[in-house]
Amino acid sequence: MARVNPATGEPLEPVATDDGDDVEAALATATEAFDSWRERPVEERAEPIERAGEVLRENVDEYAELMTREMGKPIDSARSEVEKCAWVCDYYAERAPEHLQDRRIGGQSGAKTYVAHEPLGPILAVMPWNFPFWQVFRFAAPHLTAGNVGLLKHASNVPGCSRAIAEVFERAGYPAGVFQSLVVDSDAANEVIADDRVAAVTLTGSERAGRAVAETAGRELKKSVLELGGSDPFVVLDDADLAAAAETGARARCINSGQSCIAAKRFVVHAGVADEFTERLVAEMDSLTVGDPTEEGTDLGPQAREDLLEDLHDQVERSVDAGATVECGGEVLDREGYYYPPTVLTDVPRDAAVATEEVFGPVAAVFEVADEESAVELANDTNLGLGASVWTEDLDRGERLARELDAGCTFVNELVKSDPRLPFGGVKDSGYGRELGRDGIREFVNRKTVWVQSTGE
Repeated sequence: MARVNPATGEPLEPVATDDGDDVEAALATATEAFDSWRERPVEERAEPIERAGEVLRENVDEYAELMTREMGKPIDSARSEVEKCAWVCDYYAERAPEHLQDRRIGGQSGAKTYVAHEPLGPILAVMPWNFPFWQVFRFAAPHLTAGNVGLLKHASNVPGCSRAIAEVFERAGYPAGVFQSLVVDSDAANEVIADDRVAAVTLTGSERAGRAVAETAGRELKKSVLELGGSDPFVVLDDADLAAAAETGARARCINSGQSCIAAKRFVVHAGVADEFTERLVAEMDSLTVGDPTEEGTDLGPQAREDLLEDLHDQVERSVDAGATVECGGEVLDREGYYYPPTVLTDVPRDAAVATEEVFGPVAAVFEVADEESAVELANDTNLGLGASVWTEDLDRGERLARELDAGCTFVNELVKSDPRLPFGGVKDSGYGRELGRDGIREFVNRKTVWVQSTGE
């Protein structure tokens, strides 16, 4: 499997792909492993996920450098990603027994009734390149602890991360077959979904990929969870703290070099503060350091692939042709690697590319609105609904608008982010199902009703 270092454009060492025999062996091993893994008490299954967190912390530099090399993540952010993976391991090691305990339901005369939570079986996880460790661990930590076993089909440009994650679980002491990495293409993954031994599938990725996975899973009547794209609004009202909103807005737009489903993408700003906010946002974006992702202090590294860089610039050019104004950035940087500068566009037409398409790079589109009703209308004017952020000094007002926004996750005076303690996922074309928290660990369990009726007098 060919790979390229996105910071330099130079090829990386190839990684061998798994063939049909490898996949068959993995499926057989997963099936066998599930039969014994599911029988262990949840408290026992929680022990190795706690050790996985320890392995991650002990090897944080190794894993961070691997992410930086394969997909260009700035090294500081890569270390933070590894630490967050350790956090989700800690969370489920502690809370899984509580989240999965039987739920008693009374009121039935002479009967003991409750809901049990039982694992489904082998689950295929189709994961993206942009957060190559975190996306996997937020799947694996809850669902392995719930008693399922995992098969990972990772993105084609991060096979080293895929293999390294499998080694984390091996080092943590998981039995053979409880977690396996498959280095295969999308066609092979589709065949795995259809295999009778696979119980369910989860995907984080594009809307197109989600539809393909959902089609196969639906045809096979298998449970699926999809976390797809986002075009998250960042709503700035007339009473917002503009300095805080601009600083956080720039960070929210450029996290992971702008390559995040939950990045702030459409800045919906009240007309009364639009000029000042835009000026502050441009200054914050201009202050970010674009450079070598291996160097400490780099804010933005390269885009992960050359085709992604080309697609991003095409979106900017089409938006400018439609009438948008470039306030900063807007041109591919003249250097080795796939770099794009922090960019702010204003005067953006509602039908421009950056308004109607997901923009996966450090490009902020600013829209001016007359009032909060118009802000909500514009924020909801998208087929996507992953996250949303509202900025106002009136917390009651912010909470009210947060309830009106069509998104799976809404934040007031904070950027959109995932947290192991809270459910995460979208609505509309951003997918369905939830990850993380109590809701996440229960996505891939059989919530079984058990009724035990007394026959005595």
